[in-house]
Amino acid sequence: MASAAAKQAPKIVSKASAGGAGAAGAGGGPPIMPLASPLMGKKKKPFLGMPAPLGYVPGLGRGATGFTTRSDIGPARDANDPVDDRHAPPGKRTVGDQMKKNQDDDDEDLNDTNYDERKLAEVSEEEWLSIPEVGDARNKRQRNPRYEKLTPVPDSFFSKHLQTGENHTTVDPLQGLGGLNTPYPGSMTPGLMTPGTGELDMRKIGQARNTLMDMRLSQVSDSVSGQTVVDPKGYLTDLNSMIPTHGGDISDIKKARLLLKSVRETNPHHPPAWIASARLEEVTGKLQVARNLIMKGTEMCPKSEDVWLEAARLQPGDTAKAVVAQAVRHLPQSVRIYIRAAELETDVRAKKRVLRKALENVSKSVRLWKTAVELEEPEDARIMLSRAVECCPTSVELWLALARLETYENARRVLNKARENIPTDRHIWITAAKLEEANGNTQMVDKIIDRAITSLRANGVEINREQWIQDAEECDKAGSVATCQAVIRAVIGIGIEEEDRKHTWMEDADSCVAHGALECARAIYAHALQVFPSKKSVWLRAAYFEKNHGTRESLEALLQRAVAHCPKAEVLWLMGAKSKWLAEDVPAARSILALAFQANPNSEEIWLAAVKLESENNEYERARRLLAKARSSAPTARVFMKSVKLEWVLGNIEAAQELCTEALKHYEDFPKLWMMRGQIEEQCENMDKAREAYNQGLKKCPHSVPLWLLLSRLEERVGQLTRARAILEKARLKNPQSPELWLESVRLEFRAGLKNIANTLMAKALQECPNSGILWAEAVFLEARPQRKTKSVDALKKCEHDPHVLLAVAKLFWSERKITKAREWFLRTVKIEPDLGDAWALFYKFELQHGTEEQQEEVRKRCENAEPRHGELWCAESKHVLNWQKKTGEILAQVASKIKNTF
Repeated sequence: MASAAAKQAPKIVSKASAGGAGAAGAGGGPPIMPLASPLMGKKKKPFLGMPAPLGYVPGLGRGATGFTTRSDIGPARDANDPVDDRHAPPGKRTVGDQMKKNQDDDDEDLNDTNYDERKLAEVSEEEWLSIPEVGDARNKRQRNPRYEKLTPVPDSFFSKHLQTGENHTTVDPLQGLGGLNTPYPGSMTPGLMTPGTGELDMRKIGQARNTLMDMRLSQVSDSVSGQTVVDPKGYLTDLNSMIPTHGGDISDIKKARLLLKSVRETNPHHPPAWIASARLEEVTGKLQVARNLIMKGTEMCPKSEDVWLEAARLQPGDTAKAVVAQAVRHLPQSVRIYIRAAELETDVRAKKRVLRKALENVSKSVRLWKTAVELEEPEDARIMLSRAVECCPTSVELWLALARLETYENARRVLNKARENIPTDRHIWITAAKLEEANGNTQMVDKIIDRAITSLRANGVEINREQWIQDAEECDKAGSVATCQAVIRAVIGIGIEEEDRKHTWMEDADSCVAHGALECARAIYAHALQVFPSKKSVWLRAAYFEKNHGTRESLEALLQRAVAHCPKAEVLWLMGAKSKWLAEDVPAARSILALAFQANPNSEEIWLAAVKLESENNEYERARRLLAKARSSAPTARVFMKSVKLEWVLGNIEAAQELCTEALKHYEDFPKLWMMRGQIEEQCENMDKAREAYNQGLKKCPHSVPLWLLLSRLEERVGQLTRARAILEKARLKNPQSPELWLESVRLEFRAGLKNIANTLMAKALQECPNSGILWAEAVFLEARPQRKTKSVDALKKCEHDPHVLLAVAKLFWSERKITKAREWFLRTVKIEPDLGDAWALFYKFELQHGTEEQQEEVRKRCENAEPRHGELWCAESKHVLNWQKKTGEILAQVASKIKNTF
């Protein structure tokens, strides 16, 4: 202890001196007097040397605090405590050695033999269970450690807080007591922030990630046995593609600039390096730097066309002219530089002067001659072309241009000379044929084309059939009909197997029609009819072509030839008769049908056509006689049906019923007769007889969907909703997967106001008929307005080319007042299915509301040409007995007038 006290003495003295007299006073000894200082004044303060007051703490007024030392409070142990000689030599320790011995004794007591000495075996079970459990001294957080959870923060969080300008209020440990770290907006990585706004560009983050991944993949793929494969020709192109277009990609710009600088220094005579460097500076807005670089490039690569052209592009007007002039001195044979020099001139005379100077140096350039000729007047151009063909005798374009400017005789000489110089080009021959046709020598056209084929083959030229047909189409569009037809006749059979001729020629004709080359198609049909004069299908396609694209006279002339070669083709006779009837030449139509009768006796089609001709022209008695003769000589279900229909529309209900009864005796399995019988009874308000007729018809024709629909609507009309529903359910059992029956069931519930049941039925219907267009079209408008667009997308996925779905989409755009889109979808619908009358009616109604008179008239004409016969709304009007004599245009207007914009 004495030694320890001795060691602590200096510390106590120093602290006492530092703390002042208070520390000494606290120890009870006399105060330590301060040493005299020569700086102190001669007059001493009166309190110096006096004892400090009780409780005095030096410096307390200026914020200092007192402290206590071991000497102030005495020793840390009691006098009776054992001496701690842990620091004594090992042999003289007492406390430490005794503790180690006790520990060794404890280790020895842990074996099984000492348990008896502790009398553990005598402990009863109750005493053992009463021993308290050892508690867990750890706190709740230590006992139940919770792993740190990191929740991903969405991009919108960062974007929102960056936009609102929130600042961080956390102390940065690296700043010490310097204050709070308040980063300003835009202080992040330059490439990820939008400059000046502080907005985090998430799109660029995604792009950067993808770019980084691509670079890593490229490095892996390019690494072959430790060596990196680099394309020496493509790396500059890659550098060009790396030039950023975004103002914030500063780091990328610096990298590209550094790489290009390295390329320039490594290979200063490499033109693409200078061009890429200049374009980089141009993109970054440093136009003057770009100009300086490219001019340096012209010094290093004076023989590079591309460098000079790039320099001319970057320099302003007059400077660019000087650059081009300098380029011409270095590259006097460069056509591109001369063309650029001419483009820089604004005056036409200056352009001509530049080009003529160029032709003096490069007289073999076809491009220079063509550019120069385009600037000249016709007479000067002819003179220049005469010189051009001497300098460039192998240029077909120059020869043909000269021939076009010459007179007829001179043009013939020019073309003959062109054939001598270029015996392998077909265009010269075709131009010669067009020249002869233009001057009225049509008999020479075929000879020239035939000679062309022979000459070209003699010179080893392969006759490419497709190329010649394309040339014929160009002749057709240029108005050279005779040349076009001559080319078609000459090449149409080249390279085709005999058994493939008909199929190939029909495809060629369709292709020509699609390209607008109608005379080519007509020539193909004419040639095909010469080869296949007895083929009804070829005559029929030619007739339809003339009907759609020709005149009435050409159609009738073709049909006369057709029936002469194919007298048994009823459809050709009927087309001829209809053409005469549409031209209001009824006697001619009758004579054609009479000839048709002679060629095809007892033909149902011809009988009915004759009846229609007479009935349409109000010759009802003649029509009745024809039908009576047809029933006796050629009785068929259709003849009887037309007989009933004639009497019905004329108002002879009793005669119609009698004929219907007679017809059903012979053709009881013909559903249209039962339908007509029921409709006649409905018209007479005999609902029970109508129901009976429909029920009898369904017994004979259980798979006739229209019969089921008529019976269901009859019950609905008389108020028997439950019975109508039961009939439709029975119909669906008899005719599974019938979209029409499902549609009627849905509409029945909808009309009854049970929209929920209608939606349920529609879901079942789409499960059973997932590809039914009429069901999907109805499903679109069963939805609420916000869901209709989604439903229409689903419908298009299932039925992409169904006209009903396309029509529903058009109606949807119409309801949203998207006029242009609605018109596009209407056009698409009538193009894909011109026989759908409902589409034409809705289209016409749409144009009446939103289109011009020209657009309305166009829809009406197209509908009349298409002659639609199907469609729910259309058939309801066209097959009504009161509208039986109305033409297509009248039916169109009538259906459109009844359409309500309830969608």
